[in-house]
Amino acid sequence: MYDTFTTDRLIDLWLTEDIGACDLTAQVMIEPHETGAFQMNAREPIVIAGIDVAARVFLRYDPTLSVEVLVRDGERVEKGTRLLEVSGKARSILTTERTSLNILQRMCGIATETARYVDAISATRARLIDTRKTTPGLRMLEKHAVTCGGGLNHRLGLDNGVMIKDNHIAVCGSIAKAIERARRSTPVLTKIEVECDRLEQVEEALSAGVDVIMFDNMSVPDMAEAVKFVAGRVKLEASGGIRLDTIVAIARTGVDYISTSKTHQSAAAVDIGLDEAV
Repeated sequence: MYDTFTTDRLIDLWLTEDIGACDLTAQVMIEPHETGAFQMNAREPIVIAGIDVAARVFLRYDPTLSVEVLVRDGERVEKGTRLLEVSGKARSILTTERTSLNILQRMCGIATETARYVDAISATRARLIDTRKTTPGLRMLEKHAVTCGGGLNHRLGLDNGVMIKDNHIAVCGSIAKAIERARRSTPVLTKIEVECDRLEQVEEALSAGVDVIMFDNMSVPDMAEAVKFVAGRVKLEASGGIRLDTIVAIARTGVDYISTSKTHQSAAAVDIGLDEAV
């Protein structure tokens, strides 16, 4: 899910950045009365994310344009699929096409990469979740793209939950003391998660009454042992060193969630083009 009010504010920034004072090429080459019709096409197999955002870019700049969206977010499409059609003032379309393509290529890239990870662990009980390692300013849209690829969102921001990491523990003195402090002030419906990298820390966190335990860069054998020890009493998350070639073995340990930043940081922009309608 994403908020359209916030998205429109982002689009204004994107267009301001790209256009500057004016689209000089369109101004000197295209007459104000000239019109055109174009279609956006997938040039490789992709998972759709952000198609409505791409459409909003055109309409935000020029509400007189006609835009028809032909696919839905979360849909898997083949090479050659028409994604949307836009027609109207040629100047407006050519001025905004790159901004529209940029955000769609980025979001579809994240959704497509997410789907690869989700597919890899589909035979296990583990669910893929994302991280806060997103592009500054694009978190809302990048996290939406993860859900389009079949993943789940972790914290949307620092105010969405209590995540006790090693440096928090160092300041407090121990996991038990850190959890005790957190419990005193955390809203009653907010979950507390603690990061553990050793088995003895898992035991301490469980005894202290944490809601979620994260296995941080633990070995697969240690994770499997920790899963047995916890025995379903709290939710378990694996994080660190998650790649396509490691995720299946991690999922098979029995963890509930696997978090990775690869879906954001390693996702390549997919190939989408805007072509003259035929």
